[in-house]
Amino acid sequence: MSVLDWVSASCSLPTEQRPLRVAEWDALITERLERTSRPGPLRLRLELTGGDGTEERVRDLAQRESGCCSFFDFTVAAGRDAVVLDVTVDAVHVAVLDSLERRAVAAAGGPQ
Repeated sequence: MSVLDWVSASCSLPTEQRPLRVAEWDALITERLERTSRPGPLRLRLELTGGDGTEERVRDLAQRESGCCSFFDFTVAAGRDAVVLDVTVDAVHVAVLDSLERRAVAAAGGPQ
């Protein structure tokens, strides 16, 4: 899987910064992903283990991602031991969400 295969052409993040952002997502997923689910065709849920700074890290990354890829809508819910990140897109960008899900599963080492 290419480093940038899930990045949409409509992303406004400068090209040279895209691999760094992808690496941030990969690191978060590799370190914290417990499971993924697809509550709907336009929504991906990432359930992450909590811990010191995890909620802030997720919120920061989601906010920065929304700034360059306005088609993403992120909702963060945090509990004592977990952070749930819901990612939704419009129908035009469902292929981007599908690619993000595949990348998350691969980065986490397989189906969750």
